[in-house]
Amino acid sequence: MDPPNNELLVPVMMNGAIFAIVAVIVPAFLLSRFTRDILGRSVLVIFLFAAAGAYLGFATVGREVVGAPAIWTLIELLQVVVFGTMALLGLRGSPYWLAAGWALHPLWDVLLHYIGPGDVFTPWTYAIACVSFDWLVALYVVLAYGLGLVGNHRLDKTMTLPARTGRGSQPKQA
Repeated sequence: MDPPNNELLVPVMMNGAIFAIVAVIVPAFLLSRFTRDILGRSVLVIFLFAAAGAYLGFATVGREVVGAPAIWTLIELLQVVVFGTMALLGLRGSPYWLAAGWALHPLWDVLLHYIGPGDVFTPWTYAIACVSFDWLVALYVVLAYGLGLVGNHRLDKTMTLPARTGRGSQPKQA
């Protein structure tokens, strides 16, 4: 692959952040907040699978294009299984599994595919854009669920508020 262009690092990271907001964070928030949380989490899960699966695709194509060893296909498949497991645990379980998957994925991006041996078949722009993309999505999950903006802790439409009482009147005793 082409060597990294240091002048483009920041713009590439900005593109990753913008794409994270537009493609993942806003849809996940809106679906979780205004429909059912499982729909918003599904967006987070699908994109985590896609982020991990892209490297499987790079390794597979890399065998043909740059002669990457076949072992890379197995390594990337293992990575998809690990991050996919975290994603699926976060689908119905704790959303912090999703946050962990998104927060750890940039380590794979940078250590193996930007400065490591996987840079032979991985576009450096993908590895760098994933850093801002992944960490922004992880931060969204931690904040949105931690603050109760989405998920089971938010004020649900089915919850009832206490009845309003008139001036000087006492609430009725049941």
